[in-house]
Amino acid sequence: MSKRITPLIMCGGAGTRLWPASREGRPKQFLPLFGARSTFQDTLLRVSDPALFERPIVITNAGYRFLVVEQLAELGIEADVLLEPARRDSGPAIAAGSAFAQTRDDEAVVLALAADHIVRDTNAFLAACRQGLVAAESGRIVTFGVRPERAATEYGYINPGEAVSDQVRAVQKFVEKPDQPTAEDYIDKGYLWNSGNFMFRAAALLDEYRKVDAASVDAIANAVSKAGRDLSFVTLDSDAFGSARAISIDYAVMEKTAHAAVVPVACGWSDVGSWHAVWELSNKDGEGNAAQGDAVFEDSRNCNVATDRALVALEGVDDLVVVATQDAVLVSRQKDANGLKRLVAKLKSVAPQVTADHLKVHRPWGSYQSVDNGERHQVKRIIVKPGQRLSLQKHYHRSEHWIVVRGAARVTVDDLVKTVHENESIYIPMGAVHRLENPGKIMLELIEVQTGSYLGEDDIIRLEDDYRRS
Repeated sequence: MSKRITPLIMCGGAGTRLWPASREGRPKQFLPLFGARSTFQDTLLRVSDPALFERPIVITNAGYRFLVVEQLAELGIEADVLLEPARRDSGPAIAAGSAFAQTRDDEAVVLALAADHIVRDTNAFLAACRQGLVAAESGRIVTFGVRPERAATEYGYINPGEAVSDQVRAVQKFVEKPDQPTAEDYIDKGYLWNSGNFMFRAAALLDEYRKVDAASVDAIANAVSKAGRDLSFVTLDSDAFGSARAISIDYAVMEKTAHAAVVPVACGWSDVGSWHAVWELSNKDGEGNAAQGDAVFEDSRNCNVATDRALVALEGVDDLVVVATQDAVLVSRQKDANGLKRLVAKLKSVAPQVTADHLKVHRPWGSYQSVDNGERHQVKRIIVKPGQRLSLQKHYHRSEHWIVVRGAARVTVDDLVKTVHENESIYIPMGAVHRLENPGKIMLELIEVQTGSYLGEDDIIRLEDDYRRS
């Protein structure tokens, strides 16, 4: 009987190609782009059959650690969560996950998956995993080659070679993203899309990696062996991991190894790399228009609207993307993904706040959202989950007034501990040591009014914190 597969979910990317919905603080893998669940959650569910898969490993960065835990909990799935001290691309991330998998099972077979991809045919995907498992156990480093649905220029391609086992083929060569005529030629020649997902024995992958960059593999092994524990997270050693060369797994291993193999698969795969890709995957009206949120179309064709605020109405336009969030609106041509990349790069210099986070900011205890601000005041809507509490803290430059809208709040202000109910309020003087917590069974919602000479988030001096934030 074949071994069970250890899923390794790579979940640390920023995903700015779907701005303004996707941002540095909450990138696309955590967004519900197609229904109620995020692509990260759908990826986890895809590899949740205990007959085929082991407990998953998720590798991410510290900034996303509580998003990962929250979305795991929503599914009732447990995982080992590894924290990268810095982004070093997919090569070190996959090597670290593989080295950690060996601490659980020296003969582990690992399935490395991106957290932000879509697979519409799970059964076909699982059948490909079973095909790849046989080759992986024999020492092959297997990738999944998607049978092309069109001559795409946004994907790399794989030229499959001779048969290895059943449907598995050796990789003759990998090729970069082509122009349109070259992509059409690749289709005619039977090339496959390179999905960027892989299966291998952990030991085999690390051996092949070590042949071309032994120093980086040793550094990553040290980062795993010296890893610490922070709450439920595995924290890779910063100095060791940081000394590994930043490189993709394709360049580090796949294009150099003689053991690469490919499983051809048709599973409705997409890396959701642009708003045009979202449009392709969405339900459309008779004129080819897709909408998430409230939208009305008149004499418009092949448009894509995503809005979480006001109704969007389009008249007399074709092939447009309109994305409206609470603090930014994007209007773009459907197929110009490179144009959006250039736009986001410009925004990072002229308006960095709209690329970093949304007005609604998620925290491990809940969320807050700025609803009004001026030179000396700011109004926030704060949500605290049942049983959670904010850090014990103080501010040097602002006072706060809390009004409970829903639920009950237990509030600490210096030596006072008081329960504040709906339609009641409490004042937090400047410099007072204070804490807010939700002792109830329902969400706590309150309005916070800040006044003072400086209202930045860095005027928070944490004295105690359940989440060990500095």
